[in-house]
Amino acid sequence: MILENVNAIPIHQISEKLNNNNFYIKRDDLIPISFGGNKARKAVLFFKDIKTKGANCVVTYGSSSSNHCRIIANIAASKGLPCFIISPKENSESTLNSKMVEFFGAKVIKCFVSEVSETIDKVIEDLKSEGYKPYFIQGGGHGNIGTQAYVDAYQEIVQFEKETGIYFDYIFHTSGTGTTQAGLVCGQLINGDKRQIIGISNARKNPYGGQVVLQSVNDYLKSIGREEKAADFINFIDDYVLDGYGSYNNEIMLTIKEVLIRDSIPLDKTYTGKGYWGMKEYIKKNRIKGKNILFIHTGGTPLFFDDLEELAHE
Repeated sequence: MILENVNAIPIHQISEKLNNNNFYIKRDDLIPISFGGNKARKAVLFFKDIKTKGANCVVTYGSSSSNHCRIIANIAASKGLPCFIISPKENSESTLNSKMVEFFGAKVIKCFVSEVSETIDKVIEDLKSEGYKPYFIQGGGHGNIGTQAYVDAYQEIVQFEKETGIYFDYIFHTSGTGTTQAGLVCGQLINGDKRQIIGISNARKNPYGGQVVLQSVNDYLKSIGREEKAADFINFIDDYVLDGYGSYNNEIMLTIKEVLIRDSIPLDKTYTGKGYWGMKEYIKKNRIKGKNILFIHTGGTPLFFDDLEELAHE
């Protein structure tokens, strides 16, 4: 697998016309690595670091729905690296992502959420005792390397604006571990832009969710010698979390169906569909009108197919 050419992922207008806004989408789901998405963009940088550090196996964490785990397992398999995934028993239902993780030969170690930290430590220590040099990637690709991936993505957005003369007033995306949002915010700060970057949480509530994003922003800014920022700079919106990770409602399913029929773009109920629905609700609530709005499609196409039968009955 060649981990290059993930830049310049297309941005194009879509047919959404809510409140007479102009809507565009950045198709990071089309990154040509294991069904794409934000996790693929981050994984490229992680595997470059793995090569630099001379690690010979990979350890990470995520649920059975995790796009991150699918992509890490896929790239690890392509490079002949053993892959170990710690996964919570509380979110262990079978999905196309979990089936692909199994197909790629990753070893999945299940434990309760309360035991994740100690299980990760034990797996890493056991691997070291067996002579491996393990490389640990935090769940969702959290950390400065993952943040850098979306600093780079922000530069793609700026380049699109320069080439087209279209300036985005708002950038929306689904915010999970917060690393994608942190990268976009850092990109904004580096460029000195005044737009609004809105992360629609799919699971975490404030204040914790926003604090995690802020910590990621400040960790990255510190690493490049920039001044740290205060919490009021982060727009982490938890109004549309519902009952937490994986929860959804009929409105989300209808939103996914409408976008698929209208624009031929697949979304899913756990990440992008929930974020897109949350974006629309936020726009209505805040009476945003006549603006240029960009939604970043952060991937999850296999999860769309998990939802297909249910969508057909909406």
